[in-house]
Amino acid sequence: MKSQLWIALVIVFTVCTSGEAAKKNVLFIAIDDLRPELGCFGSDVAISPHLDALAAKSVVFKNHFVQVPTCGASRYALLTGRSPAKSGVTSQNAAAYRGKSAFSMEQLPGAQTLPELFQRSGYHTTLIGKISHTADGLVYEYNGEGDGRHELPHAWDELATPLGPWKRGWGIFFAYADGKHREDGGGHIDLMQFTVENDDDLPDGMLATTAEEKLREFSKSDKPFFLGLGFIKPHLPFVAPKQDWEAFEGVQISDPPHPEKPDSPHWHKSGEFFKYTFPFPKERPLSPEEIRECRRAYLACVRYTDRQVGRVMKVLEETGLAESTVVVVWGDHGWNLGDSDMWAKHTPFERAVHSPLIIFDPAHTNNARTTDALVETIDIYPTLIDLCEPSFTKMTHPLDGKSLLPILNNTKPSVRNNAVSYWRDSVTVRTATHRLIATKKKGSNRKFELYDQTTDFDPVKNLAESQPEVVKKLTRLLP
Repeated sequence: MKSQLWIALVIVFTVCTSGEAAKKNVLFIAIDDLRPELGCFGSDVAISPHLDALAAKSVVFKNHFVQVPTCGASRYALLTGRSPAKSGVTSQNAAAYRGKSAFSMEQLPGAQTLPELFQRSGYHTTLIGKISHTADGLVYEYNGEGDGRHELPHAWDELATPLGPWKRGWGIFFAYADGKHREDGGGHIDLMQFTVENDDDLPDGMLATTAEEKLREFSKSDKPFFLGLGFIKPHLPFVAPKQDWEAFEGVQISDPPHPEKPDSPHWHKSGEFFKYTFPFPKERPLSPEEIRECRRAYLACVRYTDRQVGRVMKVLEETGLAESTVVVVWGDHGWNLGDSDMWAKHTPFERAVHSPLIIFDPAHTNNARTTDALVETIDIYPTLIDLCEPSFTKMTHPLDGKSLLPILNNTKPSVRNNAVSYWRDSVTVRTATHRLIATKKKGSNRKFELYDQTTDFDPVKNLAESQPEVVKKLTRLLP
């Protein structure tokens, strides 16, 4: 009896004196331009077995919406936990990290960003790939100009992004094989390329390899870690190993359900997409065959990134870290794949603001499921605080999101009744049944668009005039 009591006291003492070792780690995986085109989100054509396997033991948020449908601003909201209504960051990518919204280079009393909060809580914080705006976390423009300061000051203990033959961050972001990239001055602007044999012949494979190495290092340390891993594909250009293109040989690629241009001021010409060189005559509208070829290229890139996620998750399991690591997979925004005759984000429509969110918590594996709960990107920050309980919790600005812990532990079906997104001079609110888009130009009244999301994800018919009572109701939900 005495020996049992002694063992119990030793266990209690160990738990109480090893706080750092007992903390949960965080593996945060961001995937650029990833729409919910995955098996675990209901796609019957995507090849995503590794993300599907993670989803099977996680909570999959079917109705996750980003704050802003563009890379940098969406990530700014994620990293600060702030609504664009408070920060004012509603469109420009670079301005969020270089302009008036840029972070102070001086360390402030409160954390300015999510990884800084964890760094000041004793976590080892590592950046690999694109988590903020640039692909290596340093302030440089596409042409290489810039001072190279950290985009997120005081956030990362190490910037570990491998640059390989591409030499700089924007090089790996717009990479083709053999060190070539869109911004190298060589005129490399092919829309798609599927030539290399090996994953590590392209940047995302290199990112996965570096993440594997770091996880093995972390497994030998008692210090908790926060690893930000930002994969680049399926962002343009569509570049992946040959096997990923060949995997869709003979596969029936589905057509966009509504490829027609909608009658809306938020339709745009997909300028970035159409500035690339196509493997067929570049004439609008694209033919059904050409649309399917472009959709196939996107899906090939998704398959490539899925495989890199699988590599990282395998090492997490092999090292035993999976038992103590919260894993978040987040798409920074959606993407139109010929839907509504658009090939891009940059619009307040459903396809652009809707992206995947998967959260694995080793403490809640019994609650694995897919939920229809409406959630926003800014909900991730408070959720990680609740899951990991970092010791430093002072922030420069209060958080605007809601913790998803009640959904993860299955004590509540939802934490919000609507999700709000922003794009330039527009704000859009999504309920379980509708999307309202309100746009206000200087000197004019707000103009409304209303779409029934129970029947369609695409802006086919504007119901604002025929359903004024719904517009009035949803207007009350706007900031």
